[in-house]
Amino acid sequence: MLTAHQALQRLREGNARFVNNQVSLATLASRAHREELASGQEPFAIILGCSDSRVPAEIVFDQGLGDLFVIRVAGNIVAPSQIGSVEFAAEKFGTRLVVILGHSRCGAVEATLEALSQPGGTRSQNLRSIVDRVRPSVEALLATDLRHDPAALVRDAIRANVRVSASQLRHGSQLLETLIARDGLLVVGAEYSLESGIVDFFEGVPDSA
Repeated sequence: MLTAHQALQRLREGNARFVNNQVSLATLASRAHREELASGQEPFAIILGCSDSRVPAEIVFDQGLGDLFVIRVAGNIVAPSQIGSVEFAAEKFGTRLVVILGHSRCGAVEATLEALSQPGGTRSQNLRSIVDRVRPSVEALLATDLRHDPAALVRDAIRANVRVSASQLRHGSQLLETLIARDGLLVVGAEYSLESGIVDFFEGVPDSA
């Protein structure tokens, strides 16, 4: 199994191929590879990303079947089921890198900012549960000068939401805390640009990585 730093480098290399339209033939699944994976998997990275149809992790990182353990939910929020999924992969497969993957123009973050500025909407209870998960990440930004610059507000809110989600994973599970302290598990935050295709790893990345 790859170390966290090795896994991070592999993701960076894959994203560079994607950005430069140099997709690896290794990501195409042969019949033999599919049959091999039927008996087990060893994903080298866990990706907790947004459900947005424009951000499929396997494609933006140019990875194939069995490479990534992907959890997708609107707004890349962290709730008990997402924590449990990360725990499962980290413990079961020995995967040592977790990436919280946000993206530009995130609809869930935009919806949260809208709900905060225009309370009392008719949003369903289920949608409100997503907004309520994002709310603590972005609420304080509305008290800054960013409230006068909607585009900058959204950009900062997206990154704030990623940072909070990463922190929740690091500190919301005794199992993950133990793996971080003893076994080299690394939780990092990143943002995918819909415009450029580039993934920027900006949160929790060691200087040596």
